[in-house]
Amino acid sequence: MRTISEINEKILQKRVVVRTVEELKALVAEVGVTQAAKEIDVITTGTFEPMESSGAIINLGHTDPPIKIRRCWLDGVLAYSGFGAVDLYIGATQVSEALEGEEARENKGGGHVIENLIAGKPVHLRALGQVTDCYPRSSFETTITRDTINQFYLYNPRNLYQNFIVGVNGGDRTLFTYLGPLQPRLGNAVYSNPGAISPLLNDPDLQLIGIGTRIFLGGGIGYVAWEGTQHFPLQKRLPNHTPIGPAATLALIGDAKQMQPRWVRGCYFKNYGPSLMLGVGVPLPVLCEDVVAKCAVQDQEIVAPIIDFSIPRRVRPTFGLVSYAQLKSGRITINGKSVRVAPLASIFLSRQVALELKQWIEAGKFTLSEPVAPIPMDRTFMPQDFRGAQIELE
Repeated sequence: MRTISEINEKILQKRVVVRTVEELKALVAEVGVTQAAKEIDVITTGTFEPMESSGAIINLGHTDPPIKIRRCWLDGVLAYSGFGAVDLYIGATQVSEALEGEEARENKGGGHVIENLIAGKPVHLRALGQVTDCYPRSSFETTITRDTINQFYLYNPRNLYQNFIVGVNGGDRTLFTYLGPLQPRLGNAVYSNPGAISPLLNDPDLQLIGIGTRIFLGGGIGYVAWEGTQHFPLQKRLPNHTPIGPAATLALIGDAKQMQPRWVRGCYFKNYGPSLMLGVGVPLPVLCEDVVAKCAVQDQEIVAPIIDFSIPRRVRPTFGLVSYAQLKSGRITINGKSVRVAPLASIFLSRQVALELKQWIEAGKFTLSEPVAPIPMDRTFMPQDFRGAQIELE
């Protein structure tokens, strides 16, 4: 029906018709897939959720005399420095080592440093160097901001999980997890993915999203860089092609100097550690009717597994599958017991991401990009087992 080039021409002429994925689903219910596909050029999706496999590349620029950094802390958070002399990578989940008291150290991490830099706030830097003939300086201390460093961009190895799990706790004590606190004896349930508005659940076979796809990342423009770590597209799927658990993932990249603190927020999970809340929006070009048919999927047609975290193993028991419609009702039933449930993602802000991306496209500020290569859909997921286990037992 359309090409990306034709859609981009309409965007630049401000004639493009864009709908958020929720608006599209409502339109399909009213006029059907065929008519909706005729009317719409672009569908916008979005999510705002913790994405802990994220981080930022920073280039400081050279000091005088020069330093070859081998240990570096930003606001007390260790940054990786094992490549270029003044290149750093700070991970979202790296914890603070600052001597500000136990509580302060526990509640701050790399995600907060990234948020502060994006917000234009000053960040304290302390560096130790390896002294060489061309890098004679042994230490350096200063304050940096977004405007006093060179490159500052997010490179996130694993974002945008295509579906995830529902966490519960069948044990007898509270568990502190990457989903937050799970109360004992099935006291609560937590899910992470926002369901039918989530980007990859609306392109389940990744036919539209590939390497080079331009996206909304943290309030700026970003791109799909590669498949994400733990990418597992071979997950079992329903007839509508949506996976029944964690499946595809994407690696994302984008200029952090363009980003907005509203969409990049450091967070902390009690007794687990810091992370990063991140807003990501993906535009889906309506190239044919099949795009609309897949985007019409509803929460009652997507499921996630209920996983018991009280069993401390890689493979945990499951209480079966539950639909996102049931999850969003606020209560699910497990073994005859009514269990309150809440999302880790912000459903409201996920909708706002899709809406803001829609407004960018309508204003001619954001055009679509052709992927330069597809995301592989044949990746297996290999666990890392301890091959010396038998020796240890003996």
